[in-house]
Formats: sequence, C-alpha cells, structure tokens
Amino acid sequence: MEEREESRPQAARDEAAAAPAARPPGRQHCKISDQETNGKTSAASSNDFSDPIYKEIAITNGYINRMTREELRSKLAEFKLETRGVKDVLKKRLKNYYKKQKLMQKEHISGDSCYDYICVVDFEATCEEGNPPEFVHEIIEFPVVLVNTRTLEIEDTFQQYVKPEINPKLSDFCISLTGITQDIVDKADIFPQVLQNVIEWMRQRELGTKYSYSMLTDGSWDMSKFLNTQCRISRIKYPSFAKKWINIRKSYGNFYKVPRNQTKLTIMLENLGMNYDGRPHSGLDDSKNIARIAIRMLQDGCDLRVNERIHGGQLMTVSSSVPLEGAPAPQMPRYRN
Repeated sequence: MEEREESRPQAARDEAAAAPAARPPGRQHCKISDQETNGKTSAASSNDFSDPIYKEIAITNGYINRMTREELRSKLAEFKLETRGVKDVLKKRLKNYYKKQKLMQKEHISGDSCYDYICVVDFEATCEEGNPPEFVHEIIEFPVVLVNTRTLEIEDTFQQYVKPEINPKLSDFCISLTGITQDIVDKADIFPQVLQNVIEWMRQRELGTKYSYSMLTDGSWDMSKFLNTQCRISRIKYPSFAKKWINIRKSYGNFYKVPRNQTKLTIMLENLGMNYDGRPHSGLDDSKNIARIAIRMLQDGCDLRVNERIHGGQLMTVSSSVPLEGAPAPQMPRYRN
C-alpha cells in the first residue's frame, strides 16, 4: 500500500523530531539487544567484553559479511530460521542468531530485557484531500493488536470506530481512503467512551499489573498528533499509559541500518520478505501488519524498547540508555477543567 502520506503530511509523518509492572517468573524470553546498532551492550558489563567469546562473535560477523545471499539463506535454513528478506536483513538475522547462541552459553542473557506484551496502535482519523493546515483530525478508528513477546504471535485484537464531533460528516476522500463509511461513524460511540472500552480491554488482560507492556506505533503521529489532538477535543487529560511508546520506524532503521526513506510500512514489509495483508488504511489491518514487522524484528534479535514520549504536549526522544520500564496500568484520564 501507499503509506499514509495522504492523511498525514510527509515531513511530519517521517518524524516531527508510572511504575513498571511486575514480571511473572520464568518468562525469560526477550531478545538481546544489538551492541552495534543500539549503541549499548547486552546485560554484560563493559569488563566482560575482554572475554574471548566477543572476539569469536566479531570473527563470525566478518565471515557472515562475506557470504552471498544464497549462502546466507542456506545457513539460515540449516538453523530453521526465516530465509525471506533482502541480503542486509539476512545478514543481521544470522549475526544475531550466532551472537545469541554464544552469549547463552556464557549465561549473559537477562530475562528483563524487554516487555511481556506489545500493544500495536494505528489510528485512522478524519481527513480531507490535501489536508488543509487548519483541518482538525479526529480519531475515527481505534485498533489495538496485542503481541505476545514470548510466543511471538498476535494474541488478541481490539477495534472500535469513533464518532467525530467537530466534523461529523466524513469527506468523500476520507471514506475512499479508509473504507470507513458515514453510517459506521454515525452509529459509533464518542471518543471518551471508546477510550474507556480500550482501557477495560487492557485491564482484563492484566497489562501493567501482572504483565509488563509497551505501546508501539508506525511513526510519531499516532500519539503525538492524533491522540494528543483528540484528547483536547474531548476535553480529557492525555492517558498516562500512552505517554511513551516504541516508534517502530526508528527501531527498524537503527537495527537494520537503513535510511529514513526505507522505513515506510510497505518497504519494511518488502525488505523482510513479506506482503501487505488486508486493506491499506484500515486501522486494524495496518496494526496487524505493523505487528508482523515487530514479530519479525524480535525473531531477528532486535530489542524493541520505548524510544519516544510526549511531555507537555511535545514529542521527545527517549535514549536507549534510560532504564527499561513498562507502561503503567491503564486508567481513564480525568476530564479537563
């Protein structure tokens, strides 16, 4: 599909710039981080890198760099790993496999290196062709796709449509782009009720209480633009559980070492050897495809972690050196005065 440039201005879309939950015992399933791409080490201290095992890893990486695509695919198949993707992706996958195996032998992997669950969100919002600067975007579809980081599967989904208040009549362009009809939004609940339903759905799955989790989006706009604007329209505070999130575009670009223009949804899927599944610009289908990318990245050894947040209404970057912390248990925000 074409990425959402029609409904999100390109320059802004490509980046405008709570207590952790308890972890259930025995869930040591998270992927190690990549020292080379994330600018940080694994759980091992800096002194541990004198260990000969890291020289072995470096030598192996050099060998992998010289392999052809067919040699890479053959070796991945030998280890029963995914063989689809462009050459750089295959190299990254094989390097991380070897690194993980070596470090597991040295018992350097920590079970607290990522979240138990990831909640993928990709809103659909009201829009007009060309998106005039004064146009106010209102959320009209609220999907959540729940990824289990232990099983590496989509465990559950949530989807509800939302009735817009400022511009209750959808433009023909918006209907054509999203497939959401006027009748659908006319029958939908307003945003505060839908948000309450989302929170109840998350609570039932014990997110932020029994299980640690993080939100994940395709870019910055879903949280910093759409949710931020919608909360002001609905006269409610910004929800605390959505103040930090994983921007998968940043994670993908850093992990696979590709430029920003290679992190659109369709390009990420293509480079990982996958096709878009579903209807483009369906919020739920977009979220499922983003979840597929996240799962593949976890399989390839990427340490998906929070890298953006909103503070005082402003988008900010979260450093990879900040201690890992899951999102808080979801609560309905208070209404503004």
